[in-house]
Amino acid sequence: MTSLGSFMVALDTLVVAAALTTIRGDLGASAEGLEWTVNSYALSFAMLLMTAAAIGDRLGRRRTYAAGLALFTAASVACALATSLPFLIVARTVQGAGAAFVMPLAMSLLGAAFPPERRGRAIGVFSGVTGIAVLGGPLIGGAVTEGLSWQWIFWINVPIGALAIALVLAKIPESTGPARRLDLVGAVLISLAVLGLVWGTVRGESAGWASAEVLSAFAIGVVMLIGFGLWERRTAHAMVPLAFFRNRTFTAANSAGFFLSAALFSAVFFLSQYMQVVLGSAPLKAGLQLLPWTATLFVIGPIAGRLVDRVGERPLVVIGMALQAAGMFWVSRGTSHYWELIVPLIVTGSGISLAMPAAQSAAMAALPRESVGIASGIYSMNRQLGGAAGVAVLGSVFTAAGGYTGHGFTQALAGCGVLSLLAALSGLAIAAHGRTTAPAAAKAAKVVEGVR
Repeated sequence: MTSLGSFMVALDTLVVAAALTTIRGDLGASAEGLEWTVNSYALSFAMLLMTAAAIGDRLGRRRTYAAGLALFTAASVACALATSLPFLIVARTVQGAGAAFVMPLAMSLLGAAFPPERRGRAIGVFSGVTGIAVLGGPLIGGAVTEGLSWQWIFWINVPIGALAIALVLAKIPESTGPARRLDLVGAVLISLAVLGLVWGTVRGESAGWASAEVLSAFAIGVVMLIGFGLWERRTAHAMVPLAFFRNRTFTAANSAGFFLSAALFSAVFFLSQYMQVVLGSAPLKAGLQLLPWTATLFVIGPIAGRLVDRVGERPLVVIGMALQAAGMFWVSRGTSHYWELIVPLIVTGSGISLAMPAAQSAAMAALPRESVGIASGIYSMNRQLGGAAGVAVLGSVFTAAGGYTGHGFTQALAGCGVLSLLAALSGLAIAAHGRTTAPAAAKAAKVVEGVR
């Protein structure tokens, strides 16, 4: 049930990309305007994640999750009914806000519902479903756009959202986090920090990395982030107890999640275009050609979840991201024959399928069970920041290397390999199985107890 909501939210992160050309023709949009149909969703999603997690801990995770689903579904209807680009952008912004209340609360409910010895398997299934949504975005978007119309990429959310709300309210028990007051100052500071950092990242390529707009956005983001850290150190009701980041596994898992998402979102973005531009495939065919990559999640994801419980997270993160790096470097060599990409796509897909549930499990298991809400909020925020940063930075690499007519694709896909290696290196700092979080979690539990 939590996977259903996560699937819907993750799918909408990239499914719109396949319909941008059609939307431009129907609504008479400019290229920059089209960017904001994607960026507005990413901005509101990222900046509200921490606040949503804190609200869920206080008011009830199930209740907040259902409310987020309802907001996301209503905004999807508005997107489908949009007759102008400004209206669509506003609706996408609201949709992103709903997504911010779905993703971290889905992880929180999952973490609270399963004991540590069974959590790895559950997170394996959850991550597999989420990964399929991300990787399947271009395929589903292409199929719906070609077979129906671009509005249907939003209409399909309505029955899924309604079903998810009904199942969650009927089947999932309510849970809450530590009983403390909502840190409103902290919520504002972290939201503004994320807004500044994401704004600067997504506008870097089009406005110029050295432009006043981008530099000002980064400066505001950094100042707000520093202010957030100082506030959290002095307030008695901290949204994020900073002592959590003294937990080596928690910090390493979040670092791995950041680079993992940067590599994954960038790979989806560029591989989908590679199939269309270089191999001359239509959107639907391009999505089908990515199946050797996508299909591995059906097989490897659940297996990885079981392996987490047996061997721990560190080897799966390190080996998985090393495999993804190898696959992306292999793909980056370039070819005009699709069959030559099948094996490297399977390799990179197997790698991400191993690493994704393991990194997520490490972040959740590193803190005591009552802190699962804030742990999921931090991890989700890192994933969003990573995805935005990866696409923006490698977009600049793509342009600098000649774009569509030069070596843009090969350089950008090689960059995905570099990001994957950084995720593997981060994974090395995750504690070994059997020593994962016993002492650290005990310290974190004392911190949680101290802020109640």
